[in-house]
Amino acid sequence: MRIEPEGVERDIALKKLAGLKGLLKEMGSVLVSFSAGVDSTFLLKVAVDTLGRENVVALTATSPTYPERELREARELAEEMGVRHIVVESNELNIPGFRKNPENRCFYCKTELFTICKDHARRLGLSHVLDGANLDDRDDHRPGRTAAREHGVRSPLEEAGLTKREIRFLSRLLGLRTWKKPSLACLSSRFPYGVEITEERLERVKRCEEYLHELGFSQVRVRFHNEIARIELDPQEIANLLDNNLREKIAQRFTELGFTYVTVDLRGYRTGSMNEPLKEARTA
Repeated sequence: MRIEPEGVERDIALKKLAGLKGLLKEMGSVLVSFSAGVDSTFLLKVAVDTLGRENVVALTATSPTYPERELREARELAEEMGVRHIVVESNELNIPGFRKNPENRCFYCKTELFTICKDHARRLGLSHVLDGANLDDRDDHRPGRTAAREHGVRSPLEEAGLTKREIRFLSRLLGLRTWKKPSLACLSSRFPYGVEITEERLERVKRCEEYLHELGFSQVRVRFHNEIARIELDPQEIANLLDNNLREKIAQRFTELGFTYVTVDLRGYRTGSMNEPLKEARTA
């Protein structure tokens, strides 16, 4: 993963970091919607360094779509930063319309999350609720951005013009172990729009991905296509599947978990692959 910028690129990233700190200073006190991903961890760290621990709170909402290992890391990171961390139980599957998995599914999820965040911020006397959206997020189908605007949630990384690559570089500069962490998305993103999301299906996908991580794969997605599991891996790791023994172990485990067929996407992992049909339909 190449994230080390040179010359002017480095200066631009540092200038954007200074701009981010300026935005946070103007806000005074914040509640950060915290998933333990690259972006929200970086945002939380800069907020703590800029505003002080007494003016920053992290909030993580747990649910069937949020992997347990991420919750564990969220707790660890918040403790390392010495910031107050609120964990709230949530369940998107109880939200009317969410299970049916429409194209604006993310809007329902983020609406509930930001409602929770706003309520806690109000009770704690914090001025702003922040999320970790960055400049690159503008390039994908993101209904959750509508929910953020409707709830007055700020996205200071995007406002400061920070890209994912710059955030990784600056995270490394700040000593955050998440600088090289694989991209994170909730488990509901593994399902094609219109395919019903259930707890059983979420559990199946989760356990398949956990198994691939146990085998040493880093960037992993298991996309659910009814009886078919479509595996997306870092392109550099696809070659590992040439090992017949490893490939057979994966197929056997996935079959045990309820899939009839196991496939590998030759294009590898890419952000928002489930949104590709939407883009194709809109450009047709």
